[in-house]
Amino acid sequence: MLELPQSFKDRLKQKAYCHIATLMPDGSPHMTVTWVDTDDTHVIINTVEGYQKLLNMRRDPRVALNVPNPENPADVVMCQGKVVEITAEGAREHIDKLSMKYYGRPYANGYGAPVQVRIIVKIAVEKFIGRPRR
Repeated sequence: MLELPQSFKDRLKQKAYCHIATLMPDGSPHMTVTWVDTDDTHVIINTVEGYQKLLNMRRDPRVALNVPNPENPADVVMCQGKVVEITAEGAREHIDKLSMKYYGRPYANGYGAPVQVRIIVKIAVEKFIGRPRR
């Protein structure tokens, strides 16, 4: 696991979106966009029980991430890593924190959709592709 450069940690704390690639059972890539966070050691995403990306990460922990600069989408930090923790503990509170960051209000649970089981995924970065900007 690599130490996250301060510039990357700062980006993860901004209103930046994360493109995450996971591997389908046949080895083909599956990419989604998600909100992102950090605990200053890991990249953290919040997802929903049953979503394809979560099924993929439980089966194969390898992921690739792109996190564009919200001010300049051509400035992208790209990295590869492995999922090191998957937990429901604290996930509901965490999605509210992320919703406040991105929308300025608590999470609305899909606007009338059935209650979702939220999941926190912690990812350890193992390799940066290119060089993260300082």
